[in-house]
Amino acid sequence: MADAASQVLLGSGLTILSQPLMYVKVLIQVGYEPLPPTIGRNIFGRQVYQLPGLFCYAQHIASIDGKRGLFTGLTPRLCSGVLGTVVHGKVLQYYQECEKPEDLGSANVQKEYPSSFDRVIKETTREMIARSAATLITHPFHVITLRSMVQFIGRESKYCGLCDSIVTIYREEGIVGFFAGLIPRLLGDIISLWLCNSLAYLINTYALDSGVSYDLGKICWFLCQYVDISLCACI
Repeated sequence: MADAASQVLLGSGLTILSQPLMYVKVLIQVGYEPLPPTIGRNIFGRQVYQLPGLFCYAQHIASIDGKRGLFTGLTPRLCSGVLGTVVHGKVLQYYQECEKPEDLGSANVQKEYPSSFDRVIKETTREMIARSAATLITHPFHVITLRSMVQFIGRESKYCGLCDSIVTIYREEGIVGFFAGLIPRLLGDIISLWLCNSLAYLINTYALDSGVSYDLGKICWFLCQYVDISLCACI
C-alpha cells in the first residue's frame, strides 16, 4: 500500500513539473507555429533558419495566458496518472496472487526454472496487459487533457474544466467521444513496451555482465513515457 502511494506521489510530482513542456510539445505536434523562425547555427557552424525552442514557446504562452496558463490540462492529466497507477498496480497484483497457490503447491517439488527469454516474454506480456488496462480506463482523461490544450490555438473555451469537458464531449459525441484515438495509443504503448524490453534483454544478455538487472527494461519504458514522440490522435 505504501509502495503504491509513493508511486502515485512521485508520478504526480513529475506530472506537475513536466506539464509546461508537455503543453508545448502537444502544440508543436499539432503544427502550431506562432513564432517566426530565427537565424541560428547548426552543429556544423552554418547559419540556418531555426524555429524557436521549447522555452520560447513557453514564454509565448505565458505572455498570453500568464504562467498559470502553462498548466492548462493539468487536472485531467493528474487524474489519468493516479488512476492509471492504481489500475496498473492492481492488475500486476492479481497476477502475483494467482502465482502464490502454484508456488505453495510445488514447494516440495524441484521446479524447472524458465529460461531468461521465456521470463522476459512472460513479464512483458503481463506488463502489456496491465498497461493496456490502465490506458483503457484513463483514456477519457487523456482526451480531455489534449483538447483543453489544443483549444489554445483558436482561443476557444469549450473545455474549461474537468466536469464541463465531460458534459461537452458526451453531449456532442456520446460515449464514443471519450475513446477517440484509443487504438493508435494502445498500439504505440504496446510496441514501445516490447521494443524497450527486447532491447533491455539483448543488452543484458550480450552487452553487459549477467549481474545487471532486468529492470533496465523498466528504465527504458519510463524514459519513453516522458520522451514521447507519438502524434496526438485524440483531437
